[in-house]
Formats: sequence, structure tokens, C-alpha cells
Amino acid sequence: MVNESSECGGVDILQIVWGEGRFNNSGTLTCLAQFAMTHVLRKRRESSPLTATLLVNRMTMEVSPSTSFPPIVPGGSLILAFRLKGKRVLLVGGGTVAASRLAHLLDADAQVTIIAPSASLNRLVSFRITDEATKNSITYHDRTFGGPEDLDGMDMVLTAIDDVEVSRHICMLARERRIPVNVADVPPECDFYFGSMIRRGPLQVMVSTGGKGPKVANIIRRRIEASLPDNVGNAIEKVGTLREELRKRAPGVGGKLGQKRMEWMTGVCEAWTLDELGELDEDMMKRLLDEGWENGGRVPSYGELRPTVTERARWMSSSVLPISSEGLRGFTGGLVVGCCLMYLLRR
Repeated sequence: MVNESSECGGVDILQIVWGEGRFNNSGTLTCLAQFAMTHVLRKRRESSPLTATLLVNRMTMEVSPSTSFPPIVPGGSLILAFRLKGKRVLLVGGGTVAASRLAHLLDADAQVTIIAPSASLNRLVSFRITDEATKNSITYHDRTFGGPEDLDGMDMVLTAIDDVEVSRHICMLARERRIPVNVADVPPECDFYFGSMIRRGPLQVMVSTGGKGPKVANIIRRRIEASLPDNVGNAIEKVGTLREELRKRAPGVGGKLGQKRMEWMTGVCEAWTLDELGELDEDMMKRLLDEGWENGGRVPSYGELRPTVTERARWMSSSVLPISSEGLRGFTGGLVVGCCLMYLLRR
């Protein structure tokens, strides 16, 4: 909504009230300001100085062309890809929520200790405990939580039980030892949250509402997932391999070389589609590096390298010599004559 106010000291004050929305990008704010300025100038046919005051989600800020820094928006969480490989994690509980937590922990290669009575185990939790693929990553105790000693040596603690008082007690014990803890469905007792996850090979996307709306996060996650190409995981794997090959040719960390590597890889990812990146093979990567990186850091297009793959396919198909219909008839006739001769000789 655009409201034009009265003049104040020879300066037109323009207020742009954008409902309850919030913009985290100052560029968006500047564009809105420029639009508003144009609106007023066109309407008044004046050229007096303009100051745009934008009220966004009850925030007022002065916007000028020099504004280039995004605003700080407190109240969020620090979103991390936390490495749990080989770390010891205590999971208290064995129900449906615990099954979901367990899947995330095993995907992260954690060593999980589960404490829960066998009578309360979800079928999926029971399966993971005995499955050959996961049982070596799980230590199971068929009992309820025993006390502080259950936290010995743990790097992370999760509770997924219905007993709120026991959960709070476990949370207190974990925080006394400065162990990160998550209490299911009790946001104030959580040092971190589990979001709604997308997993496609090396790609992981998490949608979090800070514990406020798990179902909303799930809905948003499904919309994002539906927009992803089927081969996105494969494309990322190929890009990872290309980066490794590039590092072999241009080793080193940081500095100008590191910046150049990053810019070149960025150029490849922007110039090639995900489908094209997914088709990268050893030969194409070699040509991409030879004709691109080694040739002044240019980025060959997919079309420049694709004909070689086509030619190779043609060569493979032509490696089997074609047989004409006349040759086939001659071969068949010779085979029949040979069989007849062998039959006569045996007689």
C-alpha cells in the first residue's frame, strides 16, 4: 500500500507500508523506494527531493541508493550442517518421534545409544536395532532412563518420551555437562531443532520454523522437493568429482589460486544445466579441464564437449562390423553346406 503524506520542510515524505511482511534484502527495499518515488513524481509533476520511509513489519528505515547492507533480524537459529560421524548420541525413547530422530542420526553416521523399554519400541526402531546395515551403529538398553551416568561420554542428547518431568530432568543434566540437548515438542528445552528434511544423495535441504510450526515446515519442504530435478543428487556428485580433479591440477588452500578455482567452478555450475552436469563423465571432465581451466580459465559450454561423447557412441556402434543381406545369405548357405558334408562323412 502506498500512502502519500504532506510536505514537511520542503521534503515529500513517502510511506510504504507492506502489510506484515519482512524483507531481508536491502536491494528489495531500494527497488520499492524507487518505485514509490516515481509514483509521487508522476502524480505531482514535481522534482523536489524525496525521502522514502519504509515501514516493513513495524520497522522504519531510511533507504538511499547507498544502502547495501542487509538488516539484522534477531530471533533466528544458526543453521548448520553439524558433523556427527563417530560422535556418541543418546536417544531416550523408542516411539514414532524417536524413529524419525534415529533415521537422521544414522544418516549422519553417529553412534547411537537408545534407552527405551522393548514394549514401547516402534517397529522401525526395532528393525534398525537388529538390521545388519545399522546394528553396529546402535547400542540398545531395554529399560527406562537410569540417571546421570547414562550421559557419560555423550556428545549429544535427545529425548522423545511422553514424561515431561523426566525429559526436563534429562535436559537439566545435559546442560550441566554442556551437552547439546533436544527435548521433543518442548522448544524452550531445545538447544537445536530438527527441521523438515530433503535428502537427494549429497544434497540436504532443511526447512525450519524454529519449533513454531512443524507441519508448515513439512508443507514448504514438499513444495521445494517437488521443484527439484530428479537427477540433482547425481549432478552434485559429478560436480564434487570435478572439484577434486581441479584441486589435483591446482593444489593449495586460500589465496588468489583458491579464489580463481572457486570462480571457475561457479562459472561451470552457472553455464551448465543440472541435466548437463549429471552427464559429466571422466572424458568430459578431462576435456573441460584441458580446454577450460588450462586454457586461461575459460568455461567451455556443454555443446562444445558433447559431440565427443556422441562420436564415441558412434564409434562403439560401428565397432561391430555391419553384415549386408547378401553376406548373411552367403554365410547361411555355407553353414548349411558344411553341415551336410559333416553328415555325409559320418555315414
